[in-house]
Amino acid sequence: MTQDPTLSVTFEKRGAVALVTLNRPQALNSFTRQMHHDLWAAFDQAEADPEIRAMVLTGAGRGFCAGADLSEFDFTPGPDMVKRADPGPIIDQAFNPSTRRIQALRMPVVAAVNGVAAGAGASIAMACDIVIAAPQASFIQAFSKIGLIPDAGSSWLLVERLGLPRALALAMTGDKLMAEQAKAWGMIWDVSEDPLATAIALAEKLATMPTKALVATRKLMAGAHTRSLSEQLDQERDAQSALGKSHDYFEGVKAFLEKRPANFKGE
Repeated sequence: MTQDPTLSVTFEKRGAVALVTLNRPQALNSFTRQMHHDLWAAFDQAEADPEIRAMVLTGAGRGFCAGADLSEFDFTPGPDMVKRADPGPIIDQAFNPSTRRIQALRMPVVAAVNGVAAGAGASIAMACDIVIAAPQASFIQAFSKIGLIPDAGSSWLLVERLGLPRALALAMTGDKLMAEQAKAWGMIWDVSEDPLATAIALAEKLATMPTKALVATRKLMAGAHTRSLSEQLDQERDAQSALGKSHDYFEGVKAFLEKRPANFKGE
């Protein structure tokens, strides 16, 4: 995949950083089925390139992502309309795999939220490891406005980030949460006038760090709430033992002892 403006998702390699852009600005980058496939192709390209060690995910135009493109749902009157309009299959076949893919990427992912992130668009942003948003960016749990529940991970991610009272109120009301408030509440990492430049700079920093350790940290922390402290201690032990066989572990310790910057390779 190349930086082709006709694609619904574009890919650009910037040194050790992959820039992946949701590219349907005329529809606020709302997801079609094809767009999910284009996103997975971008993920595949990034993962296949050993030089790439971090990713930035952003949206073209004035929005990050408005969730699902509802024009793809078939509400044509007829005896099987309920089956055709069922959102379950596209969640199972497209949105859930996209969220899972982000969480399983072999590199850290920074979201640059340049505008509205609504519905599953907010889910996709929160699925990234770190979120940088523009001051005018907003996060909207739009599902209740169309008689549905938060999906693509939002019902889990919101509670994890915000706690039940705030998560439930946002999900029920569908109220807009502006970037500064999202930062204050711990939903995102930071707010920047130029979220893309800030996200790329952060990704470039992450790309020089021990990639396997960063991803192992993601996995450990994402599952921490499902385990007791004693179980988490065992998970930490096993992860440390695995990382203790890596190049970056030996390089990091050697650099520390020699009082010099480490030259991590992500290996």
